[in-house]
Amino acid sequence: MARIEIDSNSGFCFGVVTAIQKAEEELRRSGSLMCLGDIVHNASEVERLRRLGLRTITHEDLKNLNDTTVLLRAHGEPPSTYRLLRSRNITVVDATCPVVLRLQQRIKEAYDKAAAEVARGERQLMPIFIIYGKEGHAEVNGLVGQTDGEAVVIQNAAQLDGLDTTRDWLLYSQTTMSLEGFREIVEEIKMRHGEEGFEYFDSICRQVATRSVKMREFAATHSAVVFVTGAKSSNGKVLLEECRKVNPRTYAVTEASEVSAIDLSDAETIGICGATSTPAWLMEEVAEMIERKMDGSKGDGE
Repeated sequence: MARIEIDSNSGFCFGVVTAIQKAEEELRRSGSLMCLGDIVHNASEVERLRRLGLRTITHEDLKNLNDTTVLLRAHGEPPSTYRLLRSRNITVVDATCPVVLRLQQRIKEAYDKAAAEVARGERQLMPIFIIYGKEGHAEVNGLVGQTDGEAVVIQNAAQLDGLDTTRDWLLYSQTTMSLEGFREIVEEIKMRHGEEGFEYFDSICRQVATRSVKMREFAATHSAVVFVTGAKSSNGKVLLEECRKVNPRTYAVTEASEVSAIDLSDAETIGICGATSTPAWLMEEVAEMIERKMDGSKGDGE
């Protein structure tokens, strides 16, 4: 029978662990809680928490709520969300990841400082705030909100076209972006803008950034890999491709039942890994399902 191994470096990052712990604590205390957006991009974990009393709501739903409690997930929120929550007398359980929170504060301080300098006549023009990240992503929305919506979001160098090079540029990054991609953007800006009047801040979470290297190492040591990820997880898409770069026999599943469609009969070793939004219990379920499938196949052959 094939040897099955779960990657010890896979699964929830620190920010997600903390958010889920806060949700569970509040659910034990009150029995119900609302979360602004999916607490994590994994449908199985969202469903587990729903059964405990966690209800996912949207920003539109907030406008019809009063005098209740809402959890803000690890991705963070823009200042406008906090203002709305205060106006509706909503108690906040703030689970913003500390890494994201520090980045928000850094951008806010830089923006407010520049605005004050312009107001005093010490600076002629506001710098251009650039966020290397995914347009519309919850974390990015929170970062852009620190600049009153003025920051420019880019995912590639082509999106720098048309930006005013006579103004200062300040570059930040969504915490879960590729470190290699960020460095490429830095070098591109240096060529286009020059180093004078350009500052960049490496705000990428190392716990997430190092996952790619560790994931490739893990995937390369197994005959086949089963990658467990939610359909909405952008981190999952990135890490899945990292696995496939070194191991073409990498299969993606969202839940344990999908293992039945995968042919692992000739694999000597099977690695199971997942995204930063993949719960450990789900990877364990996948491992158990593979074991049962292998046992069944062995029985059929005897």
